[in-house]
Amino acid sequence: MKLENMRETSFPLSTLTDWADKATESLKGKSIESLSNSTYEGIQLKPLYTKEDIDTFSLSQYPGGTNFSRGIDARGYTGKSWHVANKKPYRNLEQLAEKLNIALTTGQTALAFDVKAELFSDNDKLAKWLGDVTSQGPFSVDAKEYLKPFLAEVIGATKENKSEVTGFIAADFIATAAGKGNFHEEDMNDWLEAIKLADQELPNVKTILIDSSVYHNSGASAVQELGISIATGVFYVQKLLDHGLSLDEILKKTIFHYSIGSNFFMETAKLRAARILWDKAMEAYEANEESRKMVISAETSQFTKTVFDPYVNLLRAGNEAFAAVLGGVQYLSVTALDEVAGKTSSFSERIARNTQLILKSEAHLEKVTDPAGGSWYVETLTHELAEKAWSFFLEIDEQGGILEVLKSNWLQNDLAKTRAKREEDLYLRKQSMIGTNVYANVTEQMDSIDVKSYSPSSSSTMFLPLENKRLAEPYEFLRYRALEIERNTGEKPAIGLIGLGDLKKRKPRVDFMTSFLASGGIEAKKSEDIHDSQAAIQFIKETGLKHYCLCGDNYQYEEQGLNLVKELAVKLPELQLSLAGLPDEVTRTALSQAGIKQYYHVKSNNYEALSNLLNEMGVPAR
Repeated sequence: MKLENMRETSFPLSTLTDWADKATESLKGKSIESLSNSTYEGIQLKPLYTKEDIDTFSLSQYPGGTNFSRGIDARGYTGKSWHVANKKPYRNLEQLAEKLNIALTTGQTALAFDVKAELFSDNDKLAKWLGDVTSQGPFSVDAKEYLKPFLAEVIGATKENKSEVTGFIAADFIATAAGKGNFHEEDMNDWLEAIKLADQELPNVKTILIDSSVYHNSGASAVQELGISIATGVFYVQKLLDHGLSLDEILKKTIFHYSIGSNFFMETAKLRAARILWDKAMEAYEANEESRKMVISAETSQFTKTVFDPYVNLLRAGNEAFAAVLGGVQYLSVTALDEVAGKTSSFSERIARNTQLILKSEAHLEKVTDPAGGSWYVETLTHELAEKAWSFFLEIDEQGGILEVLKSNWLQNDLAKTRAKREEDLYLRKQSMIGTNVYANVTEQMDSIDVKSYSPSSSSTMFLPLENKRLAEPYEFLRYRALEIERNTGEKPAIGLIGLGDLKKRKPRVDFMTSFLASGGIEAKKSEDIHDSQAAIQFIKETGLKHYCLCGDNYQYEEQGLNLVKELAVKLPELQLSLAGLPDEVTRTALSQAGIKQYYHVKSNNYEALSNLLNEMGVPAR
C-alpha cells in the first residue's frame, strides 16, 4: 500500500455484535454469558460495558454538581488534595507524639489516630501536646467512647486559637455499640453533649461520625455498608434536630468513614454511590445543595489483611488506596503491612505513608479531576450499587431504623449470611487470597504463636455483637496448628506425594497438591518417577510419613494406581492414602475399595480438608 493510500485509510467501526461474535469464537463453544459472574452485592457483572448499559442522561456530567457522584469539588484534587491521614498505633502519648512528628515532616498532612485511655494518663502533658500540635494540620481522629473528654482537652488546650482547629474529632456511638453488643442511653447523651459543646467551642471541627468499618470488618457487602451508613446518618440527623441543632449545622459537622476492600472497581463505585445516596437522603430533609456534599474519610481494609506473608498486605493496601482516591475521599489512612500482627515498625509505617505519596506525586492522581468518570463499567456499577443500597436503607427504615435492627439481631444475621458466603468461597478457593489459600509460603516462620479464640463473647450483651475478624483468620489458625506440630515434634507436618509416571503427566496434580497443602502449613514431599510398587515403597520408607497422596492423570490411576493402592494396603496397612483429582465414579469406587480414603480436587473444601489432616496429625482444632 502506498503512503497516500495509507493516509486515506480509515478503521471500520465495530459493533457490539462484532465483539460478541469474536468473543464467542474464542470461547470455543461456551456462551458469552459464561463470562459473567455474581458479586456479594447481588450484582451480575458483565464482561463488557457500553453506553447502552446506563441512561446517560441520569449521570452527573461534571464533578461538583448534580448528585455529587463525581465528587464534591468541581476542581477535584487539582483544587485541594486528599489528606494523608495514616492512623498511628501507639502505647502512650510520648510514642504517639514521636510518630506524628516523624510522619508530619515526611509527607503526612493530618493528625491521625484513634483515642485510647492511655492518652489520659497525664492530662497536663496531653494538654501541652495538643496546644503545640493543633497548628500542624487538621485532625483525623476517631474518639470512640472518649469523644466528650477528648474534646474537653482540645478545647482547654486551644483557648486562644479555637478557630484554627480543623478536621474531625468525631465518634459513632452506634458503631461502637454494634461492636460491643451493648447500647446505653447515657452513651448517646454523652455524645449529644459533646457535639453541642464542640458546636460552640470548635466551629471548624467535625464531630459527627458515621463509621461503616465495623460492618465492613464483619464481612458486609458494599450494598450493606452503604445502606447501614445512610441509615445511621439519618438517625443522627433526626436525633440532633430533635435536640435543637439546625440542619445546616448538623451536616457541616458530619463526616463518613469507609473501609476500602480489595474489589477495586466495586470500592471506587461504593464511594461514588455513597455521595448519591446522601444527597438523595438530605434532599428529603430539604437541605441546601452545599450542605448535601458528603465528606469522606477512608482507610484500607483490616478485613483483607493477613498475618502470614505480610508483604502481600503492602500490595493489597496500594490497590485499596488507589480505589479510595479514584472514589474521591478527603482523608485516607493506609494500613501498615504488619499492623494486623500488632507490631508495626518505622519501616512499615514509612512504606504505608509513601504509598499515598506515590499516588500523589508519581501516579499524578492529583492532576486529573475524577479520572474514573465516564467509564461505562464504573458508572453502571455506581448506579446499580446506589439503587440496591437505597432499597436496603429503606428495609432498615421500615423495621424502625438502625438501632432497632441491631437490637433485634436482624442486621447481624443479615451480615452473617454475607460473611458465610465469603468464607465458603475462600474455603472452596472460588475466591483467592494470595499467600493464604493459594500460593502460601509453607516455609514461613512466626516469632511467636498465640492461638486465641476469635469467637465474640456473649457475656453482658444486649444483642449480638458484630464479629470483627479478618477473612484470613481461620487459615491463620491452621498455620498456627501446623507450627505447633513442628514445635512439638521438630518436624514440619508433611504429606508424601507419590508421583505416578513421568513428570509431564504427574506435574499438574503434584503442583495442585503442593499449593493445596501449603495453605495449612503442610509440606509436600515429592517422589521421583514412580512406575511400580517397589519404587513407591522405597519412597515411603525414606520419608517415613503417615499420609501419602497419589498424583497422576486419570489414565494412570486406572492403569497403575489401582494395583499400587491394593499392594500398599496389604504391605503397609497403617498408611493413610489419598488421591489428587476426581476420577469417574467407577474408577473412584474401585480405588476407594482398594484403600483410598480421600480425594482432593478443585471442588474440595480446602479449609475443611486441611483441618481434618491436622487433626489426624496431632493438633485438634480449638
